[in-house]
Amino acid sequence: MKINFRKKKKIILISIIVILILVGLFNIFKPLPIGVSSSGEIFKVPNDSVTFISDLTFFDNTIDDRIMEQGIFDEVFAMIKNAEKYILIDMFLFNDFQGKENVSFRKLSSELTEILIQKKIDNPEINIIFITDPINSIYGYFENQNINKLLDVNIQVVNTNLKKLRDSNPLYSSIYRPFLQFLPVGLIKLPNPFTNDGSKVSLKAYFTLLNFKANHRKIIVTDYIDRNGDLKMSSLVTSANPHDGSSAHSNVAIKINDYIWKDILKSEYAVIDFSDYAILHPDYKLYKDEEGDVEVQILTEKKIQTSLLNSINKTESGDSIDVMMFYLSDREVVKSLKMAQARGVNVKVILDPNKDAFGRKKNGVPNVAVAREFKKNSNDFQLRWCNTHGEQCHSKLIIISRNDFEEMFIGSANLTKRNIGDYNLETNIKISGKGVSAIKDAKEYFNLAWSDESEKYTTDYDFYKDESLLKYLQYRVMEKTGLSSF
Repeated sequence: MKINFRKKKKIILISIIVILILVGLFNIFKPLPIGVSSSGEIFKVPNDSVTFISDLTFFDNTIDDRIMEQGIFDEVFAMIKNAEKYILIDMFLFNDFQGKENVSFRKLSSELTEILIQKKIDNPEINIIFITDPINSIYGYFENQNINKLLDVNIQVVNTNLKKLRDSNPLYSSIYRPFLQFLPVGLIKLPNPFTNDGSKVSLKAYFTLLNFKANHRKIIVTDYIDRNGDLKMSSLVTSANPHDGSSAHSNVAIKINDYIWKDILKSEYAVIDFSDYAILHPDYKLYKDEEGDVEVQILTEKKIQTSLLNSINKTESGDSIDVMMFYLSDREVVKSLKMAQARGVNVKVILDPNKDAFGRKKNGVPNVAVAREFKKNSNDFQLRWCNTHGEQCHSKLIIISRNDFEEMFIGSANLTKRNIGDYNLETNIKISGKGVSAIKDAKEYFNLAWSDESEKYTTDYDFYKDESLLKYLQYRVMEKTGLSSF
């Protein structure tokens, strides 16, 4: 009997291990939903159809206070107010959670909610679609009042079905998918992980959170009537979230009138479709477009990495690459930047020090580890830190200059395996051309931060320098395995 029992235990254990391995492998390599990981058509639009917009936060020692110069959501709200027939929004963080922060700098989530509601009241026939990530309802275990208010006025809300995406954290997700997701809901209640207001959520919310996957996109598409009386479409893609706890962050955005809206909507309706919502496309024939000399293209998920690496690897001695990034950890991008610097490209990198997250302290990984690698490779590598004071340097911006031809990558994607490896949902825009006003404005934004002797915006590498081998190993393991939130 003992022998048979031991054999049964062994068979059961082996069976469980096999199941976990098969589940893990399948959900790493399974086919992506249709329309995910796409490179859009390269459209040519007029120079004045492309606008760079920014939020910049810094600490002014002369008045001992934080200064916030914000333009992104002011533009988003203006687009909503000017819309006639159609609004589509896809935003990752849409809640009033603040972590351990005691001050809400701007109540962006309720501002956006009220403006959308008022628009629907003023124009009941307008088609408003709001796509978001289930993190905002803590995966269905928390009542998000802003989302409920949108639903109350018949605004269509789409919660992204993250289970359809690949698993970026397979060591954990291979256990979650066959076992943990089926545990009873009310078994244990724990404190809400995103706020200190005393609210609690089911333990299952924590189990879901640890999959570390997201619809991380941040876009809005609306129509409007131009000065000639024509009905046209406008798109804005950004790194900013309508999230109270993120309202003091520095961010960037690009607004584009004409053409590219078609591919942006195609990528967004792919999310609507695989999340099992039946929502009709707008009537494309209603909207007019104009042609110009500036090339614009939507890139999502891993296509961002493919296009960016192609552009970096084309650079030669005398060219320049400017990077401003919240998270930089993707191994292929790190290697390409190191090789570009080695062949004489003028590479400049501004990174967030990864020390603050909504009132909680972080240890600097991955950015301090990647900065260490850049400097170990070449002490001449040019790198500065955002000089943050509780807020984050949340911008995702890369500008590549080759003679008088320039390219800019801008949008939601951090340069990490999770963001540009076909795991998270991301949207970036690539803009290319000569004498593009939006790229000129973005370079001014970058240079303001880079050439900052007063250290209001950035500080020298040595300020947050961290030579810890342990942190470097931590970064490499986390980036490789997916056991991380970056």
